[in-house]
Amino acid sequence: MKNILEQLKEVTFAILPMSVVIIILQFTIIGMPTDTFIQFLAGVIMVGLGLFLFLVGVHIGLLPIGELIGSTLPKTKKPLLIIGVGFILGVVVTLAEPDVRVLAFQVDEVSSGEISNTILVYAVALGVGIFVAMAMARTLLGIPLKYILCIGYGFVFILALFTPSNFIPISFDAGGVTTGPMTVPFILALGVGVSSVLRGKSSTNDGFGLVALASIGPILSVMILGVIYG
Repeated sequence: MKNILEQLKEVTFAILPMSVVIIILQFTIIGMPTDTFIQFLAGVIMVGLGLFLFLVGVHIGLLPIGELIGSTLPKTKKPLLIIGVGFILGVVVTLAEPDVRVLAFQVDEVSSGEISNTILVYAVALGVGIFVAMAMARTLLGIPLKYILCIGYGFVFILALFTPSNFIPISFDAGGVTTGPMTVPFILALGVGVSSVLRGKSSTNDGFGLVALASIGPILSVMILGVIYG
C-alpha cells in the first residue's frame, strides 16, 4: 500500500506543474476553444491514471522479472545463450515501446509514406537488439563501457558522412525514443541481474550503461536505412 501511494504521489507531482502552466496560459494568453480545453483536462486525467498504473506495473512486474531473468541466465554457463536472449529481449521490448511507434508514425506521415512505419520500427528494434546483445557480451568479458561507447559513436560519426541529411536527425531521435517507459525498466533490470551474478553485488554497477549502449543501435540502424534509401 505504501508503494502504491508513493507511485500516486510521483505521478501527481509529474503532471501537476504542466497542467497548472497550461491552465494559466489558457486563461491569460492562449484562449483555446472550450471543447478543446475540456479534452485537454480529460486527457490529463487519463494520462495520470495510465502513468500510475504503468508505474505500479513496472514495480510489481517488469523490474522483478527482468532481474530474475538476468540473474538466472548466467547460471546456465552458456555465453551464447545469454547473448542470444539479450538480443531477442532487446528486439521484442523495443517493438512494445510506445515512443518508437510515435516516432515511426510521425516520420511516415511527414515523408508521405516514403519511409514506412513498419520498416522504421523493425530497424530500430533490430539496432537495440544487437547492442543489448553486445552489452551482454561486454558484461561477460568485463570490457570497460567507455571503449564500446567510443567505438560505437565513432561508427556513428563516420556513417553520418554517408547518410542523407534528412535521415541524420531521425536516427538520433530513434536513439532517444528507445529510452522510453518500456525499454528502460526491463533492459536495465536485465543488465543489473546479469551483472549481480557474474560480478557479485559489489559490482552491480557493471549492469548500468546498458541503456546507453542500446541507444547507439537505433542511430546506426536508421543511418544504414538512410544509406539504403538514399
